[in-house]
Amino acid sequence: MLDRRTFLAASLAAVPALRGARAAEPGVLRIGYQKNGILVVAKQQGIIERRLAALGHTVRWVEFSLGPPLVEALSLDGIDFGQTGDAPPIFAQAARSSLVYIAAQEAGGSGAGILLPKGSTLRSLADLKGRRVAFGKATSAHNLTVAALEKAGLSYADIEPVLLAPADAAAAFARGSVDAWVIWDPYLAIAEAGEGVRVLAFATEITPQNNFFLASRAFAEAHGPVLVAAIDALSEVAAWCRENRGAVAALLSQGTGVPLPATRRAVDRNDYVIGPMTARVTAEQQAVADRFHALKLIPQPIRITDAVWTPPARNG
Repeated sequence: MLDRRTFLAASLAAVPALRGARAAEPGVLRIGYQKNGILVVAKQQGIIERRLAALGHTVRWVEFSLGPPLVEALSLDGIDFGQTGDAPPIFAQAARSSLVYIAAQEAGGSGAGILLPKGSTLRSLADLKGRRVAFGKATSAHNLTVAALEKAGLSYADIEPVLLAPADAAAAFARGSVDAWVIWDPYLAIAEAGEGVRVLAFATEITPQNNFFLASRAFAEAHGPVLVAAIDALSEVAAWCRENRGAVAALLSQGTGVPLPATRRAVDRNDYVIGPMTARVTAEQQAVADRFHALKLIPQPIRITDAVWTPPARNG
């Protein structure tokens, strides 16, 4: 079970950038991002900066290796806005962190899966029983692991969870000390190119996985028009990405250092669509929260609707 204290401790240990994050400054939108997706493209293109200039805001970018420390940074006033997969905001909300859902990227977590190392004899999800399975605690891979077990008729107690951040999990996977690794792109795309590595199942074969744009509640309440403008800019980026996947791969590779072939694999299986927190998306996220509570992985039930932001009315 993850309370606020352990959530914070894990986040601080995972990402040094969180410990050194700057305090809020007037007129600055601090954006947390990871090494993949729409935010990296937007950063390379400078589109949010141009859109926010008219509102008197500049942008500062803060990189994270995974979602839990990013959402904790929202609560600690280390950043104002960012994107993660499905599980991090659930664990954060359960730990009474102050964040709100601004928008959704439906099926944004499609680029995730369960990897098997060279020589593995596993053939089905049911074969995970009794195995050492690596994934990041409170990440979208945590949810994907649980959903995969449910699909196979197994329980969480049927595996040996090995809770590792991506870099540590990659090392454990490479030396053969885990039987499977549940991970998202671009780490998935990089690792699956390894000799003898197989994908046991992709997320699309297991459960829907959405990504979310999040903000600190305080920033959302004080600077709603800034967030609306940022999402509008990102929607433009998403539309461009859908029509220019080759250019997207080149931009992401340049911006992250991930090899172009792996980046292209990740781009080709990403759905670049940004939309509001619809009733369906909210219900899907509630189902994930209920799954974690049923397993006693979060301390109490939560209501996703309590954290869904209502944007200010547009002029005109």
